[in-house]
Amino acid sequence: MFGFAQQSGGDVHVASVPGEGATFTLYLPRAIHARALQPAAPHLDNAHDGAPGTCVLVVEDNLAVGQFSTEMLNDLGYETVWATDATQALAILQEGNLKFDLVFSDVIMPGMNGIDLARIVRDRYPGLPVVLTSGYSNVLAEEGLHGFELIQKPYSVEALSRVIRQAIAKRATAA
Repeated sequence: MFGFAQQSGGDVHVASVPGEGATFTLYLPRAIHARALQPAAPHLDNAHDGAPGTCVLVVEDNLAVGQFSTEMLNDLGYETVWATDATQALAILQEGNLKFDLVFSDVIMPGMNGIDLARIVRDRYPGLPVVLTSGYSNVLAEEGLHGFELIQKPYSVEALSRVIRQAIAKRATAA
């Protein structure tokens, strides 16, 4: 939440009272020009980028973001399985019950981060593409991408569609 607020030019204020809990207030900048809501572009209404059976393992610890990501990918025609951390993702991959075409992982997560997960996936499952996502550009600048695709949060349907297609296409050409 803090990263999203900062990237948007906003801030987060925290007020805490011992024994009573904490209140988080999210401040975002006001839009300069209000626009009337318009229907989605026609080419996205029936967007089906994912071929039948194309499955994405989504790794996201934030429940709202995980739900949003999986719904967006489902709307694009991809099948999804959602893991809430890297350890769960590795267990799902190890089970081998499902064939995944791509891993889509947040970078900043408790426990093992997304970059470490991506490295393990690359070692254990050669050819399985990984796309990383983060709202913290400073972390990626420090850590580097280590050869993985990246999409910055917040992202659009078009950007997500493009990076997923590119990563899957690279795998197909490398095979």
